[in-house]
Amino acid sequence: MVETLASTSLAKPVGQPPEAPVPALVSALARRPTVPTDPRAVERARAFAEPLLLAETLDTGENTLDHADGVAQIIDAIGGTTEMKACVYLVYACQYLNRPREVISKAFGPDYADVAIETTKLVQLQRQTRLKAAQIRAQRAAAEQAGTAAARIGATELEASQTENIRKMLLAFSRDLRVVMLRLASRLQTLRYHAASKTVPDESLASESLHVFAPLANRLGIWQLKWEMEDLAFRFLEPDTYKQIARLLDEKRVERESHVEQVRSQLEAALRAQGIQAEVQGRPKHIYSIVKKMRGKSLDFDQVFDIRALRVVVPEIDDCYRVLAYAHAHFSPVPEEFDDYIAKPKPNGYQSLHTVVRDEQGRAFEIQIRTQAMHEHAEHGVAAHWAYKEAGAKGYAGVSASSDYDAKIAVLRQLLAWQSDMGAAQHLFDDAIYVLTPHAAIVELPKGATPVDFAYAVHTDLGHRCRGARVDGAMVTLNTPLQNGQTVEIVAAKEGGPSRDWLNPEQGYLVSHRAKSKVRAWFNALAAQDNIQRGREALDKLLQREGKTAINLEELAAGLGYDHPQALCEALGKEEITLRAVEQYLNPPQALPTPDEVVLKKARGEDRAPQGSVLVVGMDSLLTQLAKCCKPAPPDDIRGYVTRGKGVSVHRADCPDFATLAQRHPGRVIDVQWSGAKAKGEHAPHYPVDVAVEAIDRQGLLRDISDAFAREKINVIGVQTQSVKGVAWMTFTVEVPDAMKVARVMAVVQDVPGVQRVWRR
Repeated sequence: MVETLASTSLAKPVGQPPEAPVPALVSALARRPTVPTDPRAVERARAFAEPLLLAETLDTGENTLDHADGVAQIIDAIGGTTEMKACVYLVYACQYLNRPREVISKAFGPDYADVAIETTKLVQLQRQTRLKAAQIRAQRAAAEQAGTAAARIGATELEASQTENIRKMLLAFSRDLRVVMLRLASRLQTLRYHAASKTVPDESLASESLHVFAPLANRLGIWQLKWEMEDLAFRFLEPDTYKQIARLLDEKRVERESHVEQVRSQLEAALRAQGIQAEVQGRPKHIYSIVKKMRGKSLDFDQVFDIRALRVVVPEIDDCYRVLAYAHAHFSPVPEEFDDYIAKPKPNGYQSLHTVVRDEQGRAFEIQIRTQAMHEHAEHGVAAHWAYKEAGAKGYAGVSASSDYDAKIAVLRQLLAWQSDMGAAQHLFDDAIYVLTPHAAIVELPKGATPVDFAYAVHTDLGHRCRGARVDGAMVTLNTPLQNGQTVEIVAAKEGGPSRDWLNPEQGYLVSHRAKSKVRAWFNALAAQDNIQRGREALDKLLQREGKTAINLEELAAGLGYDHPQALCEALGKEEITLRAVEQYLNPPQALPTPDEVVLKKARGEDRAPQGSVLVVGMDSLLTQLAKCCKPAPPDDIRGYVTRGKGVSVHRADCPDFATLAQRHPGRVIDVQWSGAKAKGEHAPHYPVDVAVEAIDRQGLLRDISDAFAREKINVIGVQTQSVKGVAWMTFTVEVPDAMKVARVMAVVQDVPGVQRVWRR
């Protein structure tokens, strides 16, 4: 069942003040205005839940119906609506209904069902997170016994990540503020129950209360929940320190209260004599706030000035500074203990003057000075500060709230600030959603993510084997966008891999970068294996033809600049290196003759570079030919290699074959350059260039790519195609006047549907 929260006992720890109700504007924040008011909603909801809950108990052993009653009382105390109180009972009834959304919607309406279902999901999620934290602590304890510091650190980091996940989930569910209000009340009731029954809650629950829920209550301005939650959680986490501070407070309570009352009455009378209508109150101290101040400033208990504290509430801002002047004139101020939060409010809009003074006996006490509106804001936060006219059009902290919509925006801004306080990396309105595994673990995904994205987020292998999905128990297609808070279950095959369709953006299977990269990596690995196999077959045929099948492949690969034979075979399969380069390595040419012995044969017409297009630096009338391995075209960066009997072979500077030749015979490398001469019309030179395309194979693909060349007026003189496991590999040999034309047409081909990669060979 949902988390243990309640008890019929509402006992509070010693020193806790009575709760002050948050103004009714909380109701506007925590409900949708479209919900009709039903005065009997609470009575109906309790009657509906009673037969389901009466005999049930929660994890703490508390009766579930008593638990729900306690939560409803807290909601009532903080000004919650009738609808919110009714939802308390429906939340706890959810678990015992076969189709809770359908049943609750029929009996109370879909809005009640939404709140009940969402709150139940969040409670289940938090329980799962605490169970994980308990496991982590057990692992950490075992690691500490074994003296493994690394394991200790790892457990601490994992525990911190789970706490961060709770914050993220609260932010995600905060789009319906009623869920947040119910969770705050619910967590306080859990702590009250443990205090009343003198039982100790799970450490992760108390820690979560102190570090997540109390700061959230602080940001929403529900101070009474915040203070009580902090003190109770601290009482369970550090019982010895709590008892020590409580004992110190009790030891001089009579003396302290007598002194505070004396100063209070004197100050109030003096201010009224000055014409200032001031209400002076003693201010309660909270044990956790005392401990925080002692630790934060390295103080002893006697050095905490605001153990004795007064609060002065006046009508106008000017009165605040008049009271301050009087206090500083009639008492001895402590300069370093003065803060003006009126001139510079705190981030959540809190305003007040804080000063510490000493009386004639040297006893220090704190005075807080504020207007009535500031006081209401300090007590009730964003739920109250725009209710006072003196806040003006801008409200406090620059927040305007002229309507219910503005009220909700103001609260969400405070949630955003709370998130910043807690160091969360994910902003409230970022494009992210949070969904659950069947075991209620949290998975963060980008907005619009699908079940396939979810599967890859859980585990790469699960993503590869994903074949179907259930969302909240119903089967859905794999490209269905997920919604915040849904529970997702993946139906997986025992083995297999992803579909090529998942990479097609038009079909909407993948949104997250992680999932896309994992799918691409899968197919790249397949392509690598195919390339290795194709390259190995070609290499074996060459070695058989050359009669060198006994050659050491490790040495062959190293000689050609590769770390191992698989890398060489993959390069051959991808045509990054040609068999000619391997053949030249196996049959190195004779030593280069001296310049006066060079005999260059006239190259065949189809092999020659277009007339006058390439110049050999420092030499005239030397025959040149364009290398077939890389097919250079101006203005490519080119290099020359002197062959034996065929003149100068011209390669692109980035040609892998040329790199191999240059490494083995650096003396044959010479400088070449394009002549720069431009012919026109029929005499303009054209250069053959190979354009490679990788695409998802489909009907009409070759036609569409050919049409793209035709639209760019590119003459295609040769095509090679091959399809392997749904992937088409194509090489188009085209004639172009220069390489810049190739770059333009490659960009056009890249836009053809299904094309994944276009490159120049």
